[in-house]
Amino acid sequence: MADIVVDTHVVIWYFADPSRFSKSAATAIDASEANGTIFVSSITIVELVYLIEKGKIPKDVLTLLRDALDDSTTAFRLVELSREIADEIANIPRLTVSDMPDRIIAATALHLNLPLVTKDGKIRSLQSIQTIW
Repeated sequence: MADIVVDTHVVIWYFADPSRFSKSAATAIDASEANGTIFVSSITIVELVYLIEKGKIPKDVLTLLRDALDDSTTAFRLVELSREIADEIANIPRLTVSDMPDRIIAATALHLNLPLVTKDGKIRSLQSIQTIW
């Protein structure tokens, strides 16, 4: 199985500019689409709303993500913020990853024991989770 968790910027690029993916990231995403699941943390939706409000990304990114999450024929699945994920945040050092949404996404990958597709260097420096970029 080719299950992965994706960071918020990966979701943005998936729907707006997939040419920004590294070869490894594109391969992981393609494999998950073909034979796995692409898990998206619920905090990603919050981040997308915020970025749309600030005019940083087009509104259709959120619409396309919601459509993909609502369509059971896609590989996209939403992961709600649970107590178990919240408890895992303590295992993501704040001094290494200071941004709380990033810590939640990393904790989601840790909780699910899945690789996280991210370009974020701070998250990629964590030894506790496998990252792909």
